[in-house]
Formats: sequence, C-alpha cells, structure tokens
Amino acid sequence: MKISFHGADQDVTGSCHLLESNGIKILIDCGMFQGGRELEEENAEPFGFEPKEIDFVLLTHAHLDHCGRLPLLVKRGFKGEIITTSATRELARLVMVDAAHLQEEAVLHRARHPRSNHNHNKNMSVDMSPLYVLVDAFRTMDFFGRSVHYQQCLHLTDTVSVTFYDAGHILGSASIYISVIEDNVRKTVLFSGDIGNSGRPLLNDPQTPPEADYVVMETTYGDRLHRSFPDSVNELYGAIENTIHHGGNVIIPTFALERTQEILYFLNRGIEQQLLSSTTQVFLDSPMAISATQIFERHPLSFRESIKQLFDSKNDPFQLPGLHFSRETADSIAINRIQSGAIIMAGSGMCTGGRIRHHLQHGLSRSECTVIFVGYASQGTLARRIIDGAKTVRIFNEEIPVRANIYTINGFSAHADQAELVNWHKKIKNIKATFLVHGDINVMQTFKHLLEGKVDIPEKNQVFNL
Repeated sequence: MKISFHGADQDVTGSCHLLESNGIKILIDCGMFQGGRELEEENAEPFGFEPKEIDFVLLTHAHLDHCGRLPLLVKRGFKGEIITTSATRELARLVMVDAAHLQEEAVLHRARHPRSNHNHNKNMSVDMSPLYVLVDAFRTMDFFGRSVHYQQCLHLTDTVSVTFYDAGHILGSASIYISVIEDNVRKTVLFSGDIGNSGRPLLNDPQTPPEADYVVMETTYGDRLHRSFPDSVNELYGAIENTIHHGGNVIIPTFALERTQEILYFLNRGIEQQLLSSTTQVFLDSPMAISATQIFERHPLSFRESIKQLFDSKNDPFQLPGLHFSRETADSIAINRIQSGAIIMAGSGMCTGGRIRHHLQHGLSRSECTVIFVGYASQGTLARRIIDGAKTVRIFNEEIPVRANIYTINGFSAHADQAELVNWHKKIKNIKATFLVHGDINVMQTFKHLLEGKVDIPEKNQVFNL
C-alpha cells in the first residue's frame, strides 16, 4: 500500500491525496488551490496521477479547496465513483456550479480588460480558458454514487472498506477511515479532512475511530488558540451595536457554508435575548449562501439534538426579523444606498471575489462602518491585506482608504485550534505515522513537535510506502 500527496502539501488549500492498494486507486478529495489563484496555472497543472486510473473518490466535505477540482478530474478522464454523505453531495453541487460560473465570468472580464488584468495578474495567462464550465460541473454529478451515513462501514472491494466519521466542521463533513487487507495483513489509514470545534451550537463534536495505523491530518490552526466562543459571540454583538449606534453599517465577509448559518443563528439568538435590536436589517447578499442555508434546512438530522428540536417545533434557527435574501444583482446594488443600520453578509469570506467587494468598496472608507472577519484568510487575499492593517486596498482598480473599524473574531472559525487538534490526535491509538497537510509550512513545523510518534510533512507529489 502506498500514499501520495497532490495538494494541501505545505500549503493550506488544494486537498488531494491518493491511496493505492491491491490495484485499486482511491482519491481522497480533489480541491482547488485558493488565495486569488482560482484561474492560475497551479490549478490547471497535471494532477500528478492519471484521472482515468482513479477508481473511487472519497469526498470529506464540500468546501471548494476539497471538491473544487472534481469537474476538472472528470474533464480529464475520471470514470469512477464519488462517495460522500448526502449533505456533502448537495453542497458540493452548489459549490462546483458556483465555481464554474465565477470562472466563466472571470475569463469574460479578462477578455474585456486585457491590459488591466495583465498589470495586476502578471503570473496569469490573459487568454487562459476556465478550468471548467457549468456543463462540466453538472456532468460531475453523474459520477456521485453511494451516499454514506456516519459510522457505517461501506465495502468498496473485497479488500477495502471505508467508514465516515462526523468531523464537526461543516454540514456533512467527515473524517474518512480506510481499512485495507493486503497480503493477509490489515492496514488502516485515517484522513482527517477538516476538523471542527467541540461544543459548537449547530454541529456535533468531531468523532474519531479508536485506532489507526496512519493518520493524514489537517493543521490549519496548528500554531494558535481560538478566543473562547462565548467571548467571540459577545464581541460580535458589541461590534454590531456600537456600529449601529454610530450610524454605520456592519459588513461581514462570510463563507457560504456553515459560517453564514452560524452567524444567522447567533443574530437570531441576540435578538431573542434583546442583545440586538429587533429592527436591525440583515441582508444575506449571496445567492450561494442563500441556497446553502436552504440545504441546511433540508438536513435537520445532521445537527445537534437541540437544533433538531427547533426544526421539529417549526422554529427555524436561521430565520430572524429583518432578514432579507438578496439573490438578484439589482437587490445587491440597492443595499449600497443604505447608509446606516444594516448588517450586510456577503461572499466571499476571503474577499477574493463575489459581492462582498462591492460592499467593501462603499464601506471601507467610512469611519462609522465596521468590517468583521469571522474566518481564515489566506496570504495574498484582500481579506488578509485588510486584516494585516493595510492603509489602502485596491478594489475594482480603485484605491480605497481603510478607515472602517476592522474586527477579526477567529472564535467563529470552523477549524479546530491547536489544542483541539492535539486532543483529536490523542484520541486515536496505535498510530505508526502521522502526515501533516493543509497548513502553512511554518505552522506544520510548530505543530509537529506537539505530537507523539513519527510525523512527516509531505512535499507535493511525494510518495510513501505504508
């Protein structure tokens, strides 16, 4: 049995790992490299393996950096079966279709503004085609086969079985445990996917199998601790109330999956507890986030028991007074005529595209406004530049002064922090080796010393015999 690494290796995005045994090739995730690079050469490069030789893809969850290159895999010859949870299946369709649409738009924009794009994207080929288009994304859904339930063993072949464990990261997310019989010897590999936080209000705590020979583990926040969750919620409420009191708007760049729904839940709770005004207008300005919220509402059994009970009593935890869904472009434009008293949630969370850039263009220069970041921002993204204290940022070829109040509330992160990651790893017994992925190299090196046993930090396309 051997394992090779083809993405998220000494990097945060692009998760893609290949396990081979008994002539069977199993790909775990096939994600897009992000950070302003969605259409650059890195995503278009060869995978490091032949797509047509892959028998199965096991998908941990539906974030773009885990599923975003599946249509490219299909486009290049994949004919096997994609297996995941039912919630991930629905969300992945949404994510891939949105990615295809954005790529098509970006190519059209570059064609119309070749000089501008050449100046600001010197490493990008101006005439580059999109990685894939809408028809490729829809065609990829034809390869989604069996849906799995947590902790139920599924046999791929006579010698290979898989079990999905709830990762507690986003709806439908999973850590994937693979058991292989090779030369009458059983070997097991656990792929963490992205690991969530314990004690969060919507999803169950992350699960692990009792043991595994080899562990492939994410390290996104392996060098830091999150602020306590109650403190983060209180900081959110305080920032909102202070901004509304001073006559500004609150702008929240949000990831469409999980973060949006969690913020909606806490806005709802804040109003119920009279910590926020019930007259506050909340705009969810993201067609993708709106659709994702509707998918969440179709999977009440995936939530904690307390949230299931809310759905059972017809008390939708994601609905609140003053909530407006803005699907149409005209509705989005109209929001920017509101000068005060609004909470505007829009994608993307890293501000690499989407409608959030328009709202930042209108709000960043206003000292009475507030921008609240509630998730991870990769190096090189607009979100990271603002968080790091840039005095001005370029949006749509305009230099915008940053005068708004900037908050970074990382307690809302869907990723486990250092302590949670170490605790997750300790729960798994008899580990022979751990491979660290999905993190900055300096973070991995810090985190490596916190783990017991043999720990490797793979390079891209590196192969290990297990």
